[in-house]
Amino acid sequence: MPKKFARMTKTKKVSLGMVAAGAAVMAGTVVSAPAASAATPAQSGGNVDAWIKQSLKVMHEKGIPGTYEGIRKNLMRESSGNPSAINNWDSNAMKGIPSKGLMQVIDPTFNAYHVAGTSTNIYDPVANITASANYAAHRYGSIDNVNSAY
Repeated sequence: MPKKFARMTKTKKVSLGMVAAGAAVMAGTVVSAPAASAATPAQSGGNVDAWIKQSLKVMHEKGIPGTYEGIRKNLMRESSGNPSAINNWDSNAMKGIPSKGLMQVIDPTFNAYHVAGTSTNIYDPVANITASANYAAHRYGSIDNVNSAY
């Protein structure tokens, strides 16, 4: 079993995308491997910490609850820190609205929960994090309460 997949399964925090990517590796193919799960933290350019902190500043100003740990946990599960991640394989993608960016949010959700003062570009890391945290706050009370795909 490839080391990366073995590590993912040991944590027991495996998303369906991670399972599919691991299965593709096991089968020796990358056909239809989820783009969001294929990213590595190295692809993030090392800015994840700064993006989260900038988002938290905006969230605090706007009264949106959430913590660094809650954001980072979800961000790493969803995109592995890749702000260009896009999911082209799930049910949303099949409907023509793939999940995008660090927090893997779809366009309608991003637009509905966009936070004034951030970019309107769904791939902008701070805008993506902040809109996703705003959505999670309205739906679950806080991004801290999200422990799986949302």
